[in-house]
Amino acid sequence: MYHGQRGHGHGWIGEARRRGFGFPPGFPFGPGGPGGPGFGGPDFGRHGPRRGGRGSRQNVRPAILALLLERPMHGYEMIQELDSRTNGIWRPSPGSVYPTLQLLEDEGLIEATAAGGRKSYQLTADGRPEAEAAAQNPPWTQFGDDAMSQVQDFRDAAVGIMGALKQIGFAGNAEQRQKALEVLNETKRKLYAILSE
Repeated sequence: MYHGQRGHGHGWIGEARRRGFGFPPGFPFGPGGPGGPGFGGPDFGRHGPRRGGRGSRQNVRPAILALLLERPMHGYEMIQELDSRTNGIWRPSPGSVYPTLQLLEDEGLIEATAAGGRKSYQLTADGRPEAEAAAQNPPWTQFGDDAMSQVQDFRDAAVGIMGALKQIGFAGNAEQRQKALEVLNETKRKLYAILSE
């Protein structure tokens, strides 16, 4: 299930930056997406992301091999592809992608060639069988349409909230800012209460 690219200059991210604020990588799930602190990797249930599950590092290897079955790519291109194919939910960090590339190269499953000042990777004959197996169920397909839509809803809501806060910060008086702070603290309490249910 391939969804349109949502690079850093497009969609909610671009809108957020145009309005003068940003979010951490993988927001709302923390650095690196669901594989970041507090969440596992691509492991979604019927009601959204589950805690635990397979970490994103464990999914990087089959994801890289499945991507390289399609065409040669450089490391950053792989990161962008995974970000795009999961609608921004899973964007593995360079710290997980590049060591995996080195490992696969050491194992003789991929080989690197210099192209435009970057290393481009392609499968070797030895790497093709594992890549074909990985492509049967690539990690990015574990993100269902419902999960991706829900995350986009989170992001849209966050952009709207940040926009409202910015307006209160610039145009509101001291009393209005205090009321906004109380709303934020109450919202935070209610969100944590949801997790404790």
